[in-house]
Amino acid sequence: MLTPTTTTGEYNAPPFADRSGIVRSFHDIESGRLDRDSPVVVMFSGGLDSTYLLHRLTSAGFGDIHAVYADLGAGEDIEEQKHVAEQLSVHLHILDGRQVFAEEYVRPAVAAQSVYLGTHPISSSLSRPLIAKLAVEQATALGAAGILHTANRSQNTMRRLNGALGDLGWAGVYGSPYDLDPVERDQKVRELESRGLVHMSKRLTSVDSNLWCREFESGVLEDPEEHSVPEHLYRWSVLPSRRTGTDIEIGFRGGVPCSVDGTELPLREVIDTLNHRVGACGIGRYSGLEHLQGGQKVLELREMPAAWILLRSYRHLETATVDAESIREKMHIEQIWVREALEGRWFANLRRASQSFIDACASHVTGTVRWRLRDGTADTLSIRAEHPLYLRDREAWERWATARALA
Repeated sequence: MLTPTTTTGEYNAPPFADRSGIVRSFHDIESGRLDRDSPVVVMFSGGLDSTYLLHRLTSAGFGDIHAVYADLGAGEDIEEQKHVAEQLSVHLHILDGRQVFAEEYVRPAVAAQSVYLGTHPISSSLSRPLIAKLAVEQATALGAAGILHTANRSQNTMRRLNGALGDLGWAGVYGSPYDLDPVERDQKVRELESRGLVHMSKRLTSVDSNLWCREFESGVLEDPEEHSVPEHLYRWSVLPSRRTGTDIEIGFRGGVPCSVDGTELPLREVIDTLNHRVGACGIGRYSGLEHLQGGQKVLELREMPAAWILLRSYRHLETATVDAESIREKMHIEQIWVREALEGRWFANLRRASQSFIDACASHVTGTVRWRLRDGTADTLSIRAEHPLYLRDREAWERWATARALA
């Protein structure tokens, strides 16, 4: 196992035979664009598409394949990933990105109130830049000739991964063979079964998970006009039984969630705790349509209990500590931030510049918000700021303001 390190995106590129080019089809791979004797890195989730790509690479004679699995806190059992790697004789690298994901990607997303067009908190827009960054670090360490992923034309992941790899300065070949060369699901299942990977036939939807979100799409969930998520896919937001309310208090320091019920916790543990505590009341399920690069819309469904309550808690505390004009301007900048993340420009200047303004506002956001959780919803019980702008006694303030006006 390998542990990721922080990178600035600057490195000494290895001496590639072909230092440019984007892979867009399996023909690109098999026609010699990638040196079969050099290491090649594959962003590997353990799903059908990435497993099939490993199979095609081994079948094409590549002998030094490295499957990179980024652990971003989904809590998944990785035995299947290990089984695939062993069955296909590829190297598996499990990279622990949980803390980095929480602190460098989710933390700014909370402060930015990163919600897509008012429908759902963004999620893969946060994870894809980090996965790309980890892949670049691994590929650089290996002296790899290329980095491959499995995004297709109906996924926004394509421009997010390609955009991140470009902004990080990756000098080798990169891209997805599914871009111009889609493969039918039945063909992928059939070929993988011939390699002893029979469990792939059971995957009827695409599930993308990390500590911030569990996202479902494709398969039985393709049609916005007729969709119902199989209940077994949900893990955090269980359907609640009738019960009395329960209280929970969330603490922030300088805009960063730092405690639950008065207990100080690292951010990733705050998120994990809230996913289970808030999700147990059936809170945090989202559905929404997200645009593709050409303007078409696709259905995406999520469960995000921690995001549901953290974003609301942050806004409550922000309004208690930041002046109204700054918040109005910040709400405009938030959508610039969200747009840049969505369009795959996480590492570009505009997202970073937007972050600077957002972080300046976040420095004031210190205090707690206490909630009463009920089946399917929650009510605030207390908003307590360290340096508040709110009034606690309006009548006393009226007397003070009148006396001052008359003085």
